[in-house]
Amino acid sequence: MAWADACFCDQSNTDIQASPTLSQRIVSLIAELAAFVVGAKASDLPPVERERLSLHVADTAVAALAGANIPEGRALQNFGGDAGLSGLIGRQAAAARLTEIDDIHLASCTTPSAGVVPVALGLAVHLCAFDPDRVAGAIWVGTEITTRLGLAINGTQVLYRGIWPTYLAAPVGAAAAAARMLGLDAPRVAHALSLALMLIAGGVGRIHGAPSGRWFLYANAVAGGVAAALAARVGYAGDPELLDKNWLADTHGVALDRDVLIDKLGAVSVYSSLSLKPFCSAKQAIAAVEAFRALLREGVRSHAIDKVRVRVPKAYAAMIATRAVPGARQSTMVSAAHQLALAALAPQRLYDVDRSTPDGDAAVAQLAAKIEVLPDARLEAFYPQHWPAEVEVEAAGQIFRRRVIAALGDPEHPLGRAAIDDKAHRVLDPLFGAARVDEWLGLCHDALADGTACERLASAFVGAPGAAAE
Repeated sequence: MAWADACFCDQSNTDIQASPTLSQRIVSLIAELAAFVVGAKASDLPPVERERLSLHVADTAVAALAGANIPEGRALQNFGGDAGLSGLIGRQAAAARLTEIDDIHLASCTTPSAGVVPVALGLAVHLCAFDPDRVAGAIWVGTEITTRLGLAINGTQVLYRGIWPTYLAAPVGAAAAAARMLGLDAPRVAHALSLALMLIAGGVGRIHGAPSGRWFLYANAVAGGVAAALAARVGYAGDPELLDKNWLADTHGVALDRDVLIDKLGAVSVYSSLSLKPFCSAKQAIAAVEAFRALLREGVRSHAIDKVRVRVPKAYAAMIATRAVPGARQSTMVSAAHQLALAALAPQRLYDVDRSTPDGDAAVAQLAAKIEVLPDARLEAFYPQHWPAEVEVEAAGQIFRRRVIAALGDPEHPLGRAAIDDKAHRVLDPLFGAARVDEWLGLCHDALADGTACERLASAFVGAPGAAAE
């Protein structure tokens, strides 16, 4: 993925144009989004949110490096599809996303950074544009638009209709980030966003096997958004009034809350409400794992467990009740029973993003068989702002309970730099060794400090992920 060879050092659009007042309603909804993309400055974010943005860049870079170096990620990188710039960026985004250690916005049910950070860093190399404010601004606008679109379609509800909110929003978030990196003016950004909207799909079937077609679809969604921005750059036009119609409902059967898309747009950022995952898992199972771990720390012995009941909101009870299937890595990340069994008997394997080798551990399977997942109406009040769980364990004739509403990594219990570094070592040390991981983390944490540091990370990120920390 040596994109640096194609670098043409575009200097023509390095100054981002000032946007109109964001509170002033412009001609169309897409035009308002375009004004935000052009004018929002990450340097204007409060220091704490700018620091959160930097941590999410580091976390995504860790995920991308891990994903590109496991069998499913390597299969994706070696796939003989689109070898152009947009295709390469899309596949790297999918490598980060497939790890299930990337960030998530609970209320929108979107995982934004995986589809935005690779766009900004990839285009930084392609354009030789390493101004950290430009890169950070592209990441912010892409993240903001991804999550707002997820909120506007009620992502936490449509997910369980078979619509994948992250997949639906990915082309639009990627187009926003790409348009900002390309320095497009507001009218061209509007066309880029419109073209990206016309590329959205959202619905996926029940995909089985490995390598999973799920990641092929996601890679193409991100690639489509980048391509939309590149097309708008050279004059291709979309329909900037698209969202002022009932287009999304008519074509995709999805209602759109237009006000959510623009409410306080540019005046607040999403970073204070993003969650970081403490280990490899579908987010819906993380609170349950945390509650179970707390009970284990308090003295519950795994060999004495007779029964475990995991209670969660109805929306995702059936999802995490899935049983792990040997060789189907995604099922091991979704299954609450498998994740809890690992937490008790093999906790380091919670950080294994590969899981492609069939699991022959009989003890893990035996404990998982004692765990059931049940919907609990009492937890509905917390959802979707939180994804809670209550775990009840029967052991040695006693019953132990623990409820977790806001899990580790949620805004109420954020992961800081030390926690991100610890997670990175647990995930990456088996692949690269501790010394190389420390070097990679140094690149990640310094990336938004100055242009030289930004260039170092971007070049390593897109050049050769498997050797980036050498």
